[in-house]
Amino acid sequence: MLKEEQEVAVLRVPHNPAPLTSTVIHIHSETAVPDHAIWSLFNTLFMNWCYLGFIAFTYSVKSRDRKMVGNLSGAQAYASTAKCLNVCILILDIHVTTALIILFTSSSMIIFQAISQTVKNLQGQQ
Repeated sequence: MLKEEQEVAVLRVPHNPAPLTSTVIHIHSETAVPDHAIWSLFNTLFMNWCYLGFIAFTYSVKSRDRKMVGNLSGAQAYASTAKCLNVCILILDIHVTTALIILFTSSSMIIFQAISQTVKNLQGQQ
């Protein structure tokens, strides 16, 4: 055998009768997609400004249906819309509640001042 042939023979992969095997592990990650159904139901019952609570609840139900079927991307899209609507309802409700408190407080102070002025005027006329 020539020297070149011997080097080539040494560089070859050794002949093994057993086939090469590989192990593949599939990890299925169960991503939990929150559907925000309780939050949407609460907003529907108590803070239903312009029916946004009902619309959010509808998207939550659609998200839950998609999750049951196994369409996680669709469920996540509907859940994201429901969350956005719920946040908008919450912000709107905080602003409306604050405005009503300010309006009630200022109107009651104005009424109190008007009644005090009327009582003073009546006492001054006697």
